[in-house]
Amino acid sequence: MNQTVETRRFEAEVQQVLHLVVHSLYSHKEIFLRELVSNASDACDKLRFEAIAKPELARDGSDLAIDVTYDRDAGTLSVSDNGIGMTHDEVIDHLGTIARSGTRRFLEALSGDARKDTQLIGQFGVGFYSAFIVADRVTVETRRADAGAGDAVRWESDGTDGYQIQRIERAARGTTVTLHLKHDEREFLDGWRLRGLIHKYSEHIAFPIRVPEEKEGKPTGEMEVVNQAKALWTRPRNELSDDDYMAFYKQVSGDFRDTLVWSHNRVEGTQSYTTLLFLPAQPPFDAMFSNRDERQGLKLYIRRVFVLDAAEQLLPAYLRFVRGVVDSDDLPLNVSRELLQENKLVAQIRGGIVKRVLDMLEKMVTEKPEDYATFWKSFGNTLKEGIAEDTTNRQRIAKLLRFASTTQTDGAQSTSLDDYIARMREGQEAIYYLTADGYAAAAGSPQLEALRSRGIEVLLLHDRIDEWMSGYLHEHAGKSLRNIAKGELELGSLADSADAAKDADSSEAAKTLIERLKGLLGDRVADVRVSRRLTESPACVVTAEHDMALHMQRLLREAGHELPTSANVLEINPAHPLLTTLGDTHDDARAGDLAAVLLDQAIIAGGGVLDDPADFVRRLNRLLMPIT
Repeated sequence: MNQTVETRRFEAEVQQVLHLVVHSLYSHKEIFLRELVSNASDACDKLRFEAIAKPELARDGSDLAIDVTYDRDAGTLSVSDNGIGMTHDEVIDHLGTIARSGTRRFLEALSGDARKDTQLIGQFGVGFYSAFIVADRVTVETRRADAGAGDAVRWESDGTDGYQIQRIERAARGTTVTLHLKHDEREFLDGWRLRGLIHKYSEHIAFPIRVPEEKEGKPTGEMEVVNQAKALWTRPRNELSDDDYMAFYKQVSGDFRDTLVWSHNRVEGTQSYTTLLFLPAQPPFDAMFSNRDERQGLKLYIRRVFVLDAAEQLLPAYLRFVRGVVDSDDLPLNVSRELLQENKLVAQIRGGIVKRVLDMLEKMVTEKPEDYATFWKSFGNTLKEGIAEDTTNRQRIAKLLRFASTTQTDGAQSTSLDDYIARMREGQEAIYYLTADGYAAAAGSPQLEALRSRGIEVLLLHDRIDEWMSGYLHEHAGKSLRNIAKGELELGSLADSADAAKDADSSEAAKTLIERLKGLLGDRVADVRVSRRLTESPACVVTAEHDMALHMQRLLREAGHELPTSANVLEINPAHPLLTTLGDTHDDARAGDLAAVLLDQAIIAGGGVLDDPADFVRRLNRLLMPIT
């Protein structure tokens, strides 16, 4: 039956909008297939819902499905569904006006429980036009489920300034969208390519998605289903085994090892969503841990349609090791379905996910400490970032931290802050720690000597992130944290009156030596004083309370950062033979060499770098030569 072809112009300056859709709106051109499949799923959902009240709409008895077919000779790709279809007026209304969506208007007509039952996603109105990213002409043939065969409609456009529409004969209900691909987009006329995209974006669409079956590269004439058509996370937990979860983890993460733990939850309320979260045992082989901006661990779905592969809006950077899926019923997106719009619902989901992950970690600490040790070895430094980034959960994160300690000899990071507090000496008010560039440097630091001699435990923070992290962690469980290499070492009630008297006597006795060192070192030091830290070493360098540690200054300078020069405090142990020798030396040149070498050694022991290593070597060589 031939009908008159009617030519119409697009509304709303469509040419400019189409240019935006084709060239700017989507990050990847392959997104067009996701959009068309999602629209087909919407149409099937709509038919299923309307057929509840009007069973005659599904009277042909065919199962709802979506077919993706291609014709290499004709250069066409088609997406077909047997869903609700459209009338002549609906085609004009929905396809002739940019940013208008039939699904959105359908949702607006519903309320209450009926809205929840529809499970529709197409609220955006421009997804259909993504077809013009890869096609220079698009044809739509559609027939409404309650219309006759002669009331079908064909719509066609080249995506410029208008379209043609006419009535046609169509035996079956539903819609077929045919893309006449541009010459350089023929990659989408390949069965393996299409299967891969369907697995990536539409694996969990609720309806079967079928593509032509091929054997030895040739079509067999049969269609095969290529998606699961049932999202694992939508199934009740009591229907799933541990093996089911392990298999899904490996599928969603690309990891060949088992996950340590998982959490599967459905949240109902003003914002309804499902989360299935996994904690890996080791870092997967991707760019996530070399670039914080390339996070690919959390997959976001909207009603089982894949939207984002790096949902950073839903997961803070310090939890980027988490793998899994989030499936929201109605989370708002922008028009390209790719980027989340920031609003209170997004913040609620983010907060819920963070809480759930921290719950998982706390439960693992209690119930599976060996697994937590494995986790910490792989992701501890990443979790430490949360101390600075997440002020709301800082204390929860602090409980999860693990450090090496002077009570251990193996260097393992197994001591928690709570463990430390439980072992604190009576009268001890602070948690003492030391930062260094490596465990050996921390364990051998001269700053430990006085505390070690008194049996006071010190946490050894030797990862590069620790200096930065400790700047945000000032107290835990009512106990302040004190870096023993900065400022004055205050021992409070741990130092008895004899210690105080001894310090006073030492300072008085060393007054002449201190003045001489100040004169010899000049502006290389801010001050010289008798140390409460040292019992064996001759000297150490101490930075100001809020200054950066020497090893961190060195690392930043090596990375090309400009840092202001600062003179540090030299603390001395007057009882050490080197200081006695310096005090007894009347040769000013030799005394100058001794003082400089003493300071340089202290800088090296503290993890710093010398401004003039060659000068240090020359001075040391002169001191090694016999006195003539």
